[in-house]
Amino acid sequence: MVKYGLDYTRCRWILPLLLGIGVIFGIIALAGRGWLESQTLPYVHQASLWESCRRGSQGGEWSCESLMGYAWGRAAAATYLVGFILLVICFALAIIAFAIDTLRFNFIRGIGGLLFVAAVFSIMGLVIYPVKFSTEIEMTGINMFSWAYGFGWTTAIMEICLGFFFCCLPNYEDQILGNVKPTYFYSSP
Repeated sequence: MVKYGLDYTRCRWILPLLLGIGVIFGIIALAGRGWLESQTLPYVHQASLWESCRRGSQGGEWSCESLMGYAWGRAAAATYLVGFILLVICFALAIIAFAIDTLRFNFIRGIGGLLFVAAVFSIMGLVIYPVKFSTEIEMTGINMFSWAYGFGWTTAIMEICLGFFFCCLPNYEDQILGNVKPTYFYSSP
């Protein structure tokens, strides 16, 4: 990206595109019912960020209990949701920043800082959930934290990595804008 500059049409939108993918992963994590699932037969337990569902070992209907009745459930949902909202704000700001012909590099560094704050909130929710869930909700059999919980962690890791990219990008302002003469390491005799 630095070699060709941000005006290079395919490279200009890579960071906002990655933020958009992070938003999609965050939506999957928020809406997914696979935060915790039974790993072995009988499949009697399934949970999301919002509720915990059980059914009898012989099958039958799922009976769900809201996790919003627990203080830790509200805390986990609120902190992850705040991190997700900050990610959406960063996505919108990145689109605005990269749509302007003259990039404002301090603006881009601010997006990176906001991404780090979003990552902190997301990680807080992702840590509160399994610690308190496994101690306060009775689980039978072998259970595993599943695909939707994995999407939540993927979102948090993307927030951290993209925060570094957005914070470090202004260090290469001259190279990106083409103000630096290329340096060649080979000189002819």
